[in-house]
Amino acid sequence: MASTVTSESPGTSVSSSPSRPGYGQLLRTRGVWAFLLPGFAARQPFAMLTISIVLLVQHTTGSYGAAGAVAAVTGVSLALFAPFTGRLADRHGQRAVLLPGVLVHTLAGLSLTALALSDAPLWALFVAAVPTGASVPQIGPMVRARWGVKLQDSPLMTTAAAFESVTDELTFVFGPLLATALCTAVDPAAGLLTEAALTLVGGLLFAAQRGTQPAVGADAGVDGHARVKPASALSVPGVRVLIVAFLGIGAVFGGMQVSLAAFSESIGEPGLNGVLYGTFAAGNMLSGVVCGAIAWKVAPRRRLVVAYAALGLAASGLWAAQSVVVLAGVGLLVGVCIAPALITGYTLVDGLVPAGARTEAFTWLTGAVALGQAAAVMVAGQLEDRLWDGAGFLVPMGGTLLALATLVTLRSRLSPRVVSRTVARGVGHRVPVAVD
Repeated sequence: MASTVTSESPGTSVSSSPSRPGYGQLLRTRGVWAFLLPGFAARQPFAMLTISIVLLVQHTTGSYGAAGAVAAVTGVSLALFAPFTGRLADRHGQRAVLLPGVLVHTLAGLSLTALALSDAPLWALFVAAVPTGASVPQIGPMVRARWGVKLQDSPLMTTAAAFESVTDELTFVFGPLLATALCTAVDPAAGLLTEAALTLVGGLLFAAQRGTQPAVGADAGVDGHARVKPASALSVPGVRVLIVAFLGIGAVFGGMQVSLAAFSESIGEPGLNGVLYGTFAAGNMLSGVVCGAIAWKVAPRRRLVVAYAALGLAASGLWAAQSVVVLAGVGLLVGVCIAPALITGYTLVDGLVPAGARTEAFTWLTGAVALGQAAAVMVAGQLEDRLWDGAGFLVPMGGTLLALATLVTLRSRLSPRVVSRTVARGVGHRVPVAVD
């Protein structure tokens, strides 16, 4: 028999009433604004990084292929090191990871900028791109982990996942616009320099919020006596399936960033790039708002498959768009389809992964998006250089369709884990009770 267990930890004002969860109730949760505002400021630079590198390196080398390759190295480095960063945060605390991370990222970003402006060889840019990507602060996963602490098993978790998706996409509305404006109207290096400065300031402000970060060793037993070292989130089969799905989503982001920039330049309107990408991100953001406001009755696993099928279908129409208006419309539709897949994927983590490994799980998904984006940037750049204008739009189509096939085949692995809880029954007697 399935049962619902509701609890309220100290400092948390989450209602256990069966009322429909919404953003108002979510944002009235005690103490959340302490990490929401600094978290928003600290994650803004992430949306500026790839496009700033692409525009700077393309300006200094004249090649989208070279620009995409440097951005790809940054993304691969981010994807490889992000889970490691998440696991360190689960074990030692977020602040202990953030403080050195933001300093390294700032210095690495400044070094990459200096090398690009000095016409350094491509291999030198690759070398500088490695620490730039490896040190990107994982603010989004850390904020999601803090929501998990505040809400625990509350039905507001789906709303929180939607809220975080909206917040992410809000940064992807303003970030590319800001980076493009700085690179085209001020200086090609202005985008990356601003990204480094914002990372330093925002990251330090977020790290200062000690009271809301998850406790180290949060996976302790309910009686507080035993603390079991959590296994890696990657050992959960469902997480591996979600990683593949998020790789496809990253392919959409990366393919569109390069292809929209190439399209805008091909029609003699480079400043239009930020507007087109902002339209795509706005669709994602608006769709995320709607998703969070719906009281879903369909199981998350089924929602993910349906949402991803819609995404694959929408992404398949990008390469055929030949005008600004049509491309903006299709891009908006693709953005609308991304948010439900992202939100549902992040929501599934709460049922698949123990609390003590969730930051790592979220960073695996963030890293998968970055890795998919990196591969897409590199492939799309080569396609734009070697084939026709708009050939890079084939990358979002291919990435989402391959990920959809994997998701449909392995969807059974997304079933929530069975949690065993030990309930005391008198002195010296403990009976294990399965809680669904």
